[in-house]
Formats: sequence, structure tokens, C-alpha cells
Amino acid sequence: MSDFSSPSIAVIGSLNIDYLTRVECLPSPGETLASDCLELYHGGKGANQAISIARQGCQARLYGALGADDAGVTYRKSLKEEGVDVTGILTVPNKTGAAFITIDDAGENTIITASGANENLTAVHLLDSAPEIEACQALLGQFEIPTLALVEAIGIANRAEVPVIVNASPFLPTFPWREIQVDYAIANELEATELLEFSPFEEPESMLQQRLHEMHIAHLIITRGSKDTIVFSPGGNSLRVPTLPVLPVDTVGAGDAFAGCFAARITSGESLDAAVKAANCAGALTTLGRGAQDPIPDRERVNQHVEHLVKYD
Repeated sequence: MSDFSSPSIAVIGSLNIDYLTRVECLPSPGETLASDCLELYHGGKGANQAISIARQGCQARLYGALGADDAGVTYRKSLKEEGVDVTGILTVPNKTGAAFITIDDAGENTIITASGANENLTAVHLLDSAPEIEACQALLGQFEIPTLALVEAIGIANRAEVPVIVNASPFLPTFPWREIQVDYAIANELEATELLEFSPFEEPESMLQQRLHEMHIAHLIITRGSKDTIVFSPGGNSLRVPTLPVLPVDTVGAGDAFAGCFAARITSGESLDAAVKAANCAGALTTLGRGAQDPIPDRERVNQHVEHLVKYD
């Protein structure tokens, strides 16, 4: 749970009901598989990240949209119980957003989202919320919501000199990076390659630094599953940050746990290296349970595991 002396982070993001099935292996195109499992969880990248922030002891102020259906009412109540500030969440006539997730025995997954109410998050709503966003110590966003709304929120933060963190997932090729300023961009290897338009590990770092400068990104954080997380920073400085070795049960929500934990730790004054170490632990520990939100660890559990990190190549 957060306390009201801790940093406040505005999260601009999605809220979904996750419909999850499990199979031995993921289906190939045209293949039909039977599953004896159907589970329902609360999810959506914005809500997952807000909960991760709250469990790290910071205040999470979530801006999004829920349907006026029973699912939306229940979800709002659940977020309040987690300590998330829900006053920025709209209630709209559309159905609450949904995600359809298939997970195989190795913990890998495929996800299809149906935006539903998420499409009703507008730039106007964020503009109306400008005073609250400007009062926050950071802003965290991702790409499961309308681009205009996220860009408006980032613009508000930029003008108020509020640090901006963007989780570039699911990757959006049309996102206007050059029109905004981003302090920290978080991406996996595939997303980073799409963002840069070349592999960050196959070209000279000078080329990567030039591209980040052109895109107005100060730091690029690349998560690589069980391998070290790589951080590229201005001036050619880079970090290799070890992750926590685990046997994953369910990888859904791991990236969101990482993003939320990182936002909380860096905003609380931890060093970049320490914040990424904590985020690596949060992401890894989340894979040990089922669903996107229930397994997200709290601050104490993350701290217990940071010292046990093992370096992988």
C-alpha cells in the first residue's frame, strides 16, 4: 500500500478483463486447440502498472476508462482496495476492455485485446486533469490507449518538467516520439528494434545514441527475459543489470510489474542501476504466479530478492 508522504505517479493507461486459457503449446495459424481451463482476472497495462507502483509504496493516480457494466464497477472497487487513486478513471457506456490470453506449458503467451471502454479516454479528459498531472513527480504511459490522449498527457508533463516514462508496448509504429520528450523508454528486444528501426545490439552504439537523440529519448531500457537488462544513457554510458533466475509459470504482466516498479523506485530517488535491479526482480517474481496482478510483489519482497541477483549473458 502507498502512503501519502511518498511520490505520486500519474499512470495513463488501459484497464481490461483478462480471459485466460492454458494449452500445452501455442496454436499455429489455422489450428484449433481445446483447453480445459478458462480463468478471469483483472488486467490492462495501465492498471497493472498502477498496482505495481502502489505495492512499491508510491501513490498511483490512474487515468483510464471503465465500462458502466458490472465488470467496470467491480474493477474500480478492486483498484481502490489496492490503494490506487481512481478519481481519474472515466465511466463510459461501452463495455469494459478485454484481453484474450493463451498461455502454453512453458509460460509463453499470445494476447489479443479488445479496447472497449479504453477507446473513450480522450485528450480533453487529460487536459482537464492537467493540474493533478502537473502535481505528480512522474508520468508513466503505454500504448493500449488512444495515442492522442497519451500525447496530451506527456505534453502536460513536459511543460511542467515532470519526468516521463514510456513503456513502448504494444509497439506502435506511428507514435510521435519526435514531438515529445521522454526521460525513460522501456522496451523488450523486439520493441526496441522496431523503435530504433535497427537492432540495438548489431550496430555501433554511436548510431543508437544518435537515434535516441533524434527521438527525444534520454534513456532506453531494454528488457531481455532471463538475460541482463541493458540500459543506454546519454554520453555513451550503458549498464548491464542482472535479472533474477526463475522458472516462469505465467509471463503475463511481468513487463508491467517491471515498468511500475521502475517508475516507483526511480521517482523515490534510487539510482538508475538500483531502480532497474528492483524492477528486474519485480518482473521475475510476477512470473511465479497466475494472472497479471495478483503475483505482483510488494516492496519488501522485491528488496529481499535484489541481493540474490545472478548475472546472465
